[in-house]
Formats: sequence, structure tokens, C-alpha cells
Amino acid sequence: MKGKIYLVGAGPGDSGLLTLRGREVLGRADVVIYDRLVGEGVLAMIPETAERIDAGKSPGNHTMSQREIESAMIDRALSGKIVVRLKGGDPYIFGRGGEEAEAIIRAGLAFEVVPGVTSAVAVPAYAGIPATHRDYCSGVGIFTAHRGNDNPPSATRIFLMGAGNSEALQAELLREMSPDTPCAVIENGTTSSQRVIRSTVSQLHASVVSNNITPPAVIVAGKVAGLNLTWRENLPLVSKRIIITRPEGRGEKLASMLRDLGAEVIMIPTIRTRILHGSLDGVNLAGYDWAGFTSVTGVEALFTLLAETGRDIRELGTAKIAAIGPATRDAVISHGLRVDYVPEIFDGEHMAEGLAGFGGKILMFRAEKGTPEIERVFTKYGICAVNICVYRADYVQLKHVPSFADIIIFTSSSTVRGLAANTGTFRDSLAVCIGVQTADEAVRAGFTRIRIAEQAAAEAIVDACT
Repeated sequence: MKGKIYLVGAGPGDSGLLTLRGREVLGRADVVIYDRLVGEGVLAMIPETAERIDAGKSPGNHTMSQREIESAMIDRALSGKIVVRLKGGDPYIFGRGGEEAEAIIRAGLAFEVVPGVTSAVAVPAYAGIPATHRDYCSGVGIFTAHRGNDNPPSATRIFLMGAGNSEALQAELLREMSPDTPCAVIENGTTSSQRVIRSTVSQLHASVVSNNITPPAVIVAGKVAGLNLTWRENLPLVSKRIIITRPEGRGEKLASMLRDLGAEVIMIPTIRTRILHGSLDGVNLAGYDWAGFTSVTGVEALFTLLAETGRDIRELGTAKIAAIGPATRDAVISHGLRVDYVPEIFDGEHMAEGLAGFGGKILMFRAEKGTPEIERVFTKYGICAVNICVYRADYVQLKHVPSFADIIIFTSSSTVRGLAANTGTFRDSLAVCIGVQTADEAVRAGFTRIRIAEQAAAEAIVDACT
């Protein structure tokens, strides 16, 4: 299987200026090929397991040639590795990122460009110098002091806020450029609504009008506007805005997987989990055949409650452990315990049916008012189980809700109720749900387009979105 290459802008030096997306992909890199100008703080973020390749260049001293750099990243990606090409500043501002993108495309590999904070604006800002100021200038040009050849430099013109003034802008450009100079208008750049309209300088205004371009839009004029080093257009979720409603800190893996497929992801935690302190007071955990967990939060809550009261998991004795799905299983394993049972279908009903089949005394660590289907199944089979509510889910009062979403992901019934408590504007969105109970709650909330993930796992949720 082929890997993937990320062209990542590391910013001008300060590690705090590395973008969130840059840090995200850097954290899962198998190989990192980095430049001389990448800050030490950013280099410290490279995973210990990653292969490091120093491709640093200084005047008159090149560790690797440009062709060698391209070969190194392509060869490793062809072997199935995740390669991060880490470049100072922004990859496409005098960083030769365009050449590297062309090489990747020729090799038939998947890639992504992660823009970085360019030193052209960041360094002056840190020195107290604004790149633009309404009272003093109307534009800024960025040039390199190095000349790559003997031809006169040809500057790219980039204009912000130009959609409403395209006719005058076209007249200005025609005084400086040939009429057939490539031109591109980019509307709603980097979002799920991005549109790229390509034309020439002589057709700029006509293309803006005929395509009904509205702000925000960026206009690029120059030879580079004729390039099409696309990496987003063929991704399956490129035009989708997706909201994840999981509690804060629980949806990062899922968000990363969706962004890899081109989606614009917005994290809106609609519930906040709260540990129910004192819920273990006077509770004897010994004498049970099974201990069951219905969520990652339940696992973490139990261990927190044990620690704060000076107790530990040994109180469960020889009880076997059941987990509702892979994520919950992994949370248990992270505490040094083995999981004895995970249902084939990752929901409360099938977990309860499996435990009922094993028999014995069952102790469940759950959320307050959570997974009622478990109690129904236990009652159906005459199983007497003890439920300990170790946390509760409170609805979050959202301060901001986006105007629309193509897909909303719900991982529990409480996340549906949490969104419904804040807004009723998403009834036409596709609701992707974990389990039948969550889907039923989405129906009650007014959703008419519902898709159920085949399993309660991030991979299955992603499949349901595509």
C-alpha cells in the first residue's frame, strides 16, 4: 500500500506558530524530511519513532540536492510510509514546495499541503512592523533576494477582497501584464465551499460576474495561476462540512481521519462529562463474575474515583472484564488490564445479550441515565446486574453554532439531545449515528436523513460519511 506525503509549513521558527494541522500530521509521521530553517521547538515535536532526514541547505552548502530530497520522500511513500516534508515558513513561499508537489504528482502519490505562517509577515509583526496599514499602504509584495536564473523576475500578484472591484482590478493588471496571463479567483478558500475559477487577466471581470463570485475571494494573477497542483479535488469528502458532537477531547482521531479525506471538520461538543464523586462510597466491588464498561469515559471515571479514595482495581478480584467496543477496550488495556469480551456489534443491546449468555453476577460502570437498552435486555433474560453510575453527561450551552452542516456525527443519544437543546437548524443534514438507539433519538429530534455506522468505531463512522 502506498503512503502519503504532507508538505508542511513549520512557520518562521517559534514553535507556537506551527499550525494545528501541521502538528497533527507531524505527530503521526513515519519519516520527517526537514529544512535548516525549521525551529528547534518544532523539531522537538517529531515522534521518536520517526526517521529523521536533515535536508538543510545553507548558501554554498547543500546537505541534499533538490532531486535527492524529492527521491527520498517519494521512495519512502512508495513503501507505504507517512512522510512529512517539513519546511520553514510556508511551503509555497520560496520554499520550492511547488516543485516537490509536481514530483509527487508525477509519481502518482497522494499528498496534502499544510500551509504555514510565512516569515514575510510574521517576522515583521514580531518586530512591531505591520505588513500593511490602512493609512500608509494598499498592498505588499514579497520577493526573494536570490535570483534563480538570468531572466527578469516575474512577480505574482495576489489581491484580497477583490471580488467587488474586479473590473477596475482587471484594468490595472492589463497595464502591467499580457492579456493572456493566467488568472484565478478562489472563493471561500480552504473551506468545504471553496471554488476555483480559472481564466486570464483579460477575462477576470467576466469570470467573476458569470460565476457569481462573492466575498471572501482571493485573486491570483501571474504564470503560477496556470498551474494546477491539486491535491483536494478528488478527495471523497472535499465538499462536505462535518460537525462532530463528541465531548471535548474525544473526537480528535475521528476529526483527523475526516480531514484526511478532505472534509471541513468542526468540533462542537454538545455534552460535557462530569465524574460523579462519591459514587463508589460504601460500594463493595468484590464478588462479581463480570465488570462491564460502556464507554471510554466510564473507564477513566472509575480509575479516577478509585485513585482519589485510595483504592485500586484489585477490589474486582477475579472478575472478567467486558467492553462495549474497541475504543473502550483500548482504554481498559491502557490501565494494564485484559479485556475478556467485546460484542461483535458494538452497542449496549448486544453487549448485554452477550453477558446474559455468560451468566453470573454482573457489575456495570455506566453513565447516569445512559444505555437503557442494557437494563431492558438484562430484565428480559432475568439477569440481576448492579449498575454504578460513575459519571453524567450535561448539555453544553453553545456560544456559537455554524449556519449549516452537510453531516453531523452523533456518538450517543445524549449528543443528539445536547445539539437539539441548542438549535433546530440542522434538520436537513445527514445524521451519522452510532447504534440504533442514537438513530432513534435523531428521529425524535427531527432528522429525516439518518445513516447508522456499522460499528461503534472511528473507521466505521468515516465509512458512513463517504
